[in-house]
Amino acid sequence: MKNDIFQKITYQLVSKIFVLPIYKVLFKGHLIGRENIPKKDSFIMVSNHGSLLDPPLLGHALGRNISFMAKAELFKIPFLGFVIKACGAYPVNRGIADKNTIKTACKKLSNNNCIGIFIDGTRQKNGRVNKPKQGAALLSFKNQKLLLPVAIVNSHRLIRFKFCIPFFSKIVINVGKPVQPPQSSSRDDLHSVTMQLQDDINNLIG
Repeated sequence: MKNDIFQKITYQLVSKIFVLPIYKVLFKGHLIGRENIPKKDSFIMVSNHGSLLDPPLLGHALGRNISFMAKAELFKIPFLGFVIKACGAYPVNRGIADKNTIKTACKKLSNNNCIGIFIDGTRQKNGRVNKPKQGAALLSFKNQKLLLPVAIVNSHRLIRFKFCIPFFSKIVINVGKPVQPPQSSSRDDLHSVTMQLQDDINNLIG
């Protein structure tokens, strides 16, 4: 209980002191579809992935403490490691069937905490969903939690340089309507929901 309270306080501090200026001032962040975000129950946020800053930006914009599965290497990066850990991220080893990571995700959902999953599993150069994995759909079925498709637009090109002068792209976060869990854990049902999420997110990107 104390850990949960400390986590929430730390998250709020990091969100307001560090993430807010980056989101609002540098990238002129704007949220569309706030009405689609579940207010009480936990959910699984599913998004495209273009930048290392996606987890804190998404968590701040949605106004919910969202715990992300993040590559273990990210926790070793100064400042970024601190921010994503404070925001509830937990490490996952890519390419390894990490049962502890799945257990952590299920435990967070059972405790009414939201989790975030980048459906491609890694950053995409074009910022879209290209090769979605079925992990989010499977977690949704196991825990009977809604899937929330979210598009973060321009995260793959946050900063551009012209004559050595940095130009910051405007970030738009577009929240779609929640998607129901798969009817079963069969390959067909998981595939169907995963494809729906891919289409929803890419349509939100435009």
